[in-house]
Amino acid sequence: MKAWINFLRQYGPVSRNDNMYDETIQRSARRTGIAPIRFEHPAQKSVISCFDQSTTDPVSVILTGTAGDGKTHLCRQVWQALNGDLRDWDSDNPYLSLNFHYPKDRSAWPSSETPSLYRKVKIHFIRDLSGWAPQQGLQWQPEKELLLQRLCKSLFDSSSDEVFLIAANDGQLVEAWRRLTDTPEVIQTRKLFEDLLVEDRSSQEGVRVKMFNLSRWSSAELFDRAYEAFVSHSGWDACYSGVPGENEAFGPRCPIRHNFELLKTPLVYSRLRALIELCDHNNFHLPIRQILLLLSNAILGCADSTVVKDNLMRPVDVPKLLSNGIQAKASLYNNVFGGNLSENRRQAITIFDYFDRFQLGYETSNRIDNILIYGEGDDHLGKYFDAFLKSDTFYGADKAYFEARDRYIEGTEDDPSGAKDFLELLVAQRRGLFFKIPADLTEELRLWELTVFRFAGEYLQDALQALREGKNVRRPINNRLIKGLNRIFTGMLLSSERELYLATSGNFSQARISRVLVDRLSVEPRHGEKVVLTLSENGHVLLTVHLAAGNSESLELNLIRYEFLSRVATEGALPASFSKECYEDILAFKSRLLAAHDRRRQGEGVEEDHHLGLRLISISQQGLPEDRFVEVTI
Repeated sequence: MKAWINFLRQYGPVSRNDNMYDETIQRSARRTGIAPIRFEHPAQKSVISCFDQSTTDPVSVILTGTAGDGKTHLCRQVWQALNGDLRDWDSDNPYLSLNFHYPKDRSAWPSSETPSLYRKVKIHFIRDLSGWAPQQGLQWQPEKELLLQRLCKSLFDSSSDEVFLIAANDGQLVEAWRRLTDTPEVIQTRKLFEDLLVEDRSSQEGVRVKMFNLSRWSSAELFDRAYEAFVSHSGWDACYSGVPGENEAFGPRCPIRHNFELLKTPLVYSRLRALIELCDHNNFHLPIRQILLLLSNAILGCADSTVVKDNLMRPVDVPKLLSNGIQAKASLYNNVFGGNLSENRRQAITIFDYFDRFQLGYETSNRIDNILIYGEGDDHLGKYFDAFLKSDTFYGADKAYFEARDRYIEGTEDDPSGAKDFLELLVAQRRGLFFKIPADLTEELRLWELTVFRFAGEYLQDALQALREGKNVRRPINNRLIKGLNRIFTGMLLSSERELYLATSGNFSQARISRVLVDRLSVEPRHGEKVVLTLSENGHVLLTVHLAAGNSESLELNLIRYEFLSRVATEGALPASFSKECYEDILAFKSRLLAAHDRRRQGEGVEEDHHLGLRLISISQQGLPEDRFVEVTI
């Protein structure tokens, strides 16, 4: 048990050389005899198949993405699949190679899963381009530059007997090729890589390379695989094998054990997954390394650094936490958001930075806070207080909580620190409620008001999931989004939901107030016009406005834009800190719609005459738009 918990700490937010992360984990695994957390990356079969001549001629592979996406791990999987010697792989050399050739007779292969190559091919592995390329300002070593130039030539030569597997972050890849001496092949390859990255493509016809941008994979899918590998790891079996005492590590009062058992509950899993999926739909990708860090920190985190080194628990820390009565500082609900770490450390970690944007724990509602503060013994709120706080003997309402609450309610000016202490406890309890409120109470208790994205639950269930199942999004949601668009397009508090109003200020399409009506587009299908919600190829929600057959414009409706439009429709405005970028995105979408409108007029052969007619928008007392025609003769 002790060995597994100490091994697990290495996945958490401890100081390490990130460039050697995968190698460090593997070496520690061999030293301790503990298997690392393993699962198959969604791209693994596709990557290995690139070296399989039974289906196609082998091609070079570029693995790119952000740090922690699993590039080095995938390189090792290919090396093993090609029967490379793991002792060679364990060296610190960023470059390795294999001379690969297996006959057609499958019985002669080392493994039935080994890719088949019917001609001799030399496979070059550059598993860390940053360790291969010279540092900024230094010159290339001739043999290293020559190898990359050979790669460039091989991409356009179908008879080449060399293929390459290169792992590099996006920026490293482009920068390395910019620093190579220009040759026709280098220039061609540089442009190829830039085009594939910018256009998010994996290949180009006639070129012997496939690019796998691992940052394009769904973080939610990676979480599913990492979570299953994490909670089912054999290391946990060893923790349960003994019979520890009540105050010992992995005993019945141990916060490590309790956090692990909480993590395995379907409710905690589903809420965690929802947050990660929402990150996907806010265009925030979470690499594998960050997901494993989250899981490890959720189990082992502790906010008391005076007792727990690096704020990550070890078995020896558990008796001290229990004897001091501070096990509540190891709450999984707080650890999920990096609450066990200092603010600077938390902000430097990608997943906690992303989660912090939900402001979970700092956003609330009157009802939630009434439950937390006044719920005990209340006729209406008491059942929630008992279910979510009083019954939780680990992280619920303990003696310290009640004492801080009473000081807060009494509110003496002589002790302002009392209010501060209780407000910090409220943050932790709100976070706990997010993982405790069951699905059948999410609407009643308005779960997502605990975050800054109040419409996030609706976005996941009623928009995203409905579209995945081939259903139409409910009409009230469509109407609200149209209402939000109309208010932004015109700068007026219109209540129209059945038509989309294109308007300008007369000389500037992105003016805040646009009273000159260009056209009204039907939301329901009519004469080629309609507004629909669909899914893009990469599974993101699109709001598409059709002006005519073959003439449409789409807006990717990520979470923040969905929230923005919904809040504008229901509240009229948002704080500038939340809405400025969204506001500019929506106005840019309006500009594209105006251009599409001009294309439609040209396609219909509408010609300008000498009589300029303007339709000016005004608002009725009911908030409905009215327009009056003003004719100007030139």
